[in-house]
Amino acid sequence: MKLVLHPPVEPERLGKIADAARPMTVVNAADEAEALREIADADAFFGKLTPALLDAARRLRWVQAPTASLEHYMFAELVTHPSVLTNMRGLYSDVIADHVFGYVLCFARNFHHYIRNQLEARWAPVGGKAESPARALGRAVRRRLRDTLGAAGPSGFATGPATVSAVDRAHLHLGDATLGIVGLGQIGSEIARRGLAFGMRVLAVDPVQTAAPPGMAALWRLDRLSDLLSASDFVVIAAPHTPETAKLFRRAQLRQMKPSGYLINIGRGAIVDLGDLVDALRAGELAGAGLDVYETEPLPADHPLWKMPNVILTPHVAGASPRVAERHLAVLLDNVGRFARGEPLANLVDKQRWF
Repeated sequence: MKLVLHPPVEPERLGKIADAARPMTVVNAADEAEALREIADADAFFGKLTPALLDAARRLRWVQAPTASLEHYMFAELVTHPSVLTNMRGLYSDVIADHVFGYVLCFARNFHHYIRNQLEARWAPVGGKAESPARALGRAVRRRLRDTLGAAGPSGFATGPATVSAVDRAHLHLGDATLGIVGLGQIGSEIARRGLAFGMRVLAVDPVQTAAPPGMAALWRLDRLSDLLSASDFVVIAAPHTPETAKLFRRAQLRQMKPSGYLINIGRGAIVDLGDLVDALRAGELAGAGLDVYETEPLPADHPLWKMPNVILTPHVAGASPRVAERHLAVLLDNVGRFARGEPLANLVDKQRWF
C-alpha cells in the first residue's frame, strides 16, 4: 500500500507519519509532477487534492483533507469518486466556543462600549448619563463625604440596590437569556455546554444531529429556524458552508430575530449576507453582531461594519490556539494507522453534504 503526501510535510512530521503508516509506503511528493506520478498507484492521499491528481489516481481508496471546512476542497469528481473522504473536524471545538463566549460576555456586559469609552477617558455607564473624568471624580469625592458623615442623599451606599435602574436593565443577566445555536456539531455542542454552564436556556437547529448535551431546552430540524431566531437573545452560527447554508441568513431571517438580539457568526462568511446585515443593523432590527468570518476576507477597509459601535469584528482567528497543531497531527496519525491496519476511519465525510 502507498500513501502520497502533497504538498510535502517537514521532516519531523514525515517521520511520525511514516511510523504510523508501517508497513505502508509513504511518498512525500516535493512538487505536483512527482505527486501526479506517485498517485497513479497510491491507495491513500493527504494534502490538497486537485482534479488533475484525482484523474491520475487508479486505485485511490482514501483521501484525508488537511482542514475541517471543505467548501474549498470539494469538486464534482471527488463527490462522485468511490474513495472515502475524512476531514479534521474536532480540532477547534473548545477554542471556538471560548471565542463565542468572548462575544457573548462583551455584549451582555457592554464591554464593546466601555473599551471605546476607555480610550477617551469617558465615564459613561450604559443606560446612564455620561460624565467627564473631572465631574466623575468630584461626584465620587462628594459621595465619600456623605457616606462618612452620614448625610442623607441618593447614594447607592446609603440606599442599596432597592430598585432596578436603567443601568441595570442595560446589562444582561445571562441566566435569563436564551442562546440559539445554528449547527450542533462538535463546535456547536461545545458552545451549548458553555451556555448551560452560564445558566442560559439553550436551543439548537441541525439537519442531522439527534443527540444534544444534557440540559438543552430543544434540538430542532432546520425547518424550526424561525422559532429559534425569534426566541433567542444570542444567535450563534456554527454551521459549515454547504450548498444548503450559503446565504442562509438574509434580511428575512434577520428580521425574525429579537430587536434586542445579537448575531454571532463563527461558521463561514458565506452563510450571512453582509449587505443585508448592515441594513438590518441600521434599521435597528437587531442589537448587534459579532463576526469572525466574512463573505470577503479580509473585510474591505471601507466596509460600514468597521464603523458600527454595536459590532465586534475579529479577523478569522476564532480557531487560533497553540494546541491546534498537535491535535491536527494526532488526528492524521490516528487515521493513517487505522488505514494501514484496515480499521474504520475517523471523521468520515458525507461528500454530497460537504461535512
